[in-house]
Parts: sequence; C-alpha cells; structure tokens
Amino acid sequence: MPSKMKAAIFVEKGRIVLDDKPIPEIGPADALIRITTTTICGTDVHILKGEYPVAKGLTIGHEPVGIIEKLGSSVRGFKEGQRVVAGAITPSGWSHACLCGCGSQDGAGTRHGWKAIGGWKFGNTIDGCQAEFVCVPDAMANLAPIPDEVSDEQVLMCPDIMSTGFAGAETGGIRIGDVVAVFAQGPIGLCATAGAKLMGATTIIAVDTVPARLAMAKRLGADIVVDFKQEDPVEAIMRLTDGRGVDVAIEALGTQATFEAALRVLRPGGVLSSLGVYSSDLKIPLDAFAAGLGEKSIRTSLCPGGKERMRRMLDVVGSGRVDLSGLVTHRFKLDQIEQAYELFANQRDGVLKVAITI
Repeated sequence: MPSKMKAAIFVEKGRIVLDDKPIPEIGPADALIRITTTTICGTDVHILKGEYPVAKGLTIGHEPVGIIEKLGSSVRGFKEGQRVVAGAITPSGWSHACLCGCGSQDGAGTRHGWKAIGGWKFGNTIDGCQAEFVCVPDAMANLAPIPDEVSDEQVLMCPDIMSTGFAGAETGGIRIGDVVAVFAQGPIGLCATAGAKLMGATTIIAVDTVPARLAMAKRLGADIVVDFKQEDPVEAIMRLTDGRGVDVAIEALGTQATFEAALRVLRPGGVLSSLGVYSSDLKIPLDAFAAGLGEKSIRTSLCPGGKERMRRMLDVVGSGRVDLSGLVTHRFKLDQIEQAYELFANQRDGVLKVAITI
C-alpha cells in the first residue's frame, strides 16, 4: 500500500488545492476508508471563502462513501472490503451529549461531555473526505453498511444534506395535515421539502427563484412554488394561507432576509426550523416576533450523524420513498476537484450537487 494519497487541502482564504498527503494512521477504534465517491457542500464553500475558520493544511470534506480498507484492532461487526457510508457528523457514542441523544454536540474528552458543533469533525477538526482515504473515528458508532442494490450516487446525499434537510422537518415537529414553507431550494432545502412530505405535511410551499430548483422542489413534494423575484414571498404565503400563516417554516439558506421572512409567515404558536449556516448576527423584528408573546418557537439543527441515523437514511433510499440521485448534476474525478469547486462555489451551469469519484 502506498504511503501517500491525493487530498483537497485548505491552503488559505480563497484556495483549496489538490496535493499529496500521508495516508492517515488509524487507532484501535477507527477505520481507514478508501473513498469511492464524495461531494462538495455549501459549508466547504464557507471554508474556502474564509467565512468559517479551519486550520491551514486540513483536508476538506465531510461526505464519505467508500470501502473499508483497514479496521482498528478493537472494531467489531465490520469487515475489510465492505461498502460503507459514514455521516458528516461522527459522534463518539459515549459522551454525555451522545447519551442524551445530542450526538452533533458531542463533547467527548471534555469535563462535562458537551461541545457546540463538536460532532462535526471531518474537514473541521480532523482531516476530511475529499481525498483517496479517510480515517473514520469511533468506527463502530459511525459506519453503516451500504446495501448491494444501491449505487454510490443514490446514497451520496445520506451523510449530510439528506440527514440535515430531514432534520429540518423533524425539528420543526411537522404533523399530518400541516402547512409548511421551505425557504431556499438548494440541496438542503430540497431535502427539507422531501422530508416535510415524508412527515405528513399536506401543503408544502417552496421558495426560490431558480427554475430548475423550483421544478425539482415540485418533484420532491412541493405543492406550491413561489419565485421570490416575481413576488414577495411573505405576501404570497400569507395570501395562500388566507392570512393564517404556516405551521412550520424551514429556513435553509442562512441569511437575515430568509430568516426574517420565515418568521413573518409563521402562525402564532408555529415553529421556525433553522438549517442555515449564518455568517453574521441575526436580528429578530419585534412585530414578527409579536413582542415575544406569539408563542413562536425558533429551533436550530445540525446534521444528525452516527450509524443509526445513517441506517435510517439508507432505508429511506432503499425503500424508494425518496430518490435524491437527481440532485447530482455534475460529475468530476478527484484530480478535477479544483474545477469542481470553481463551478460549485459560483453556482454556475445549474449545479445542485457534484459527485467526486476516485
């Protein structure tokens, strides 16, 4: 086995380059995965632009699909050569946060066991997945076998955007018969739309302006689409709901404008489920918040991870309940990843998600 591999490395603000790095060493509880397919996420673009700080020299990426190359000495229940997926979030499984069901806030190794965003390690605090190999920590808590009958591209959305988008619907507490608005139909917003349908919403209003994204939203479960360049989305949604507002508003972009619009269309007692990664302070308008007396809830989510979450996502794919393979609009090899970043970061050519194969 060679000692070096190709990896997409953060160099400085505005520069992620493909270069050689040593193949990761693994510990007793870890697994070395040979990546077969991965992708680029909007969060990676935040890193590229310097909006989210990471260490120079870090391998970027957090969406691995691959094959077990080597298992740590204490890992049981898996075998080398097995196709697996690991979540973008890799909780330890044993911290206080994990045992409370908050694995995304895993504080393993801290005195109290909690750390905000602590479950996000790949491409954040440890080397990530846009490489030929990745070390998956706490493998027994994080690896999930891929059924033989599904392809890499069919499961490529499971590690992050599917789990995240579905979490927006779950955290919103959607009930059968609910009216739901989803602001922004990028990959995560589209998954939130699909998740809202699975949860039982009977009227789903999708907001965006890109025709291809609005068409995909309809395909994934939206009943009504609103083009925010053609009409004010708040006015449109309030008209569509006869002034009542929606039961759940999902914000999937991470801007003040979409957050505020989501709050304004929410009925009294409704839930704003926020999935956006925000780059500046948010302001809550007094009238939309009903001076704090409207019983509106604001909930935030970070992608749920761990093997049980991945099993559930894989089961949704395998059952045919949702088909997200259509979100892959462009394909690149690993040695073309700098081109892939240029395309994805600039949202050119109708890109939704890219598949990077090794």
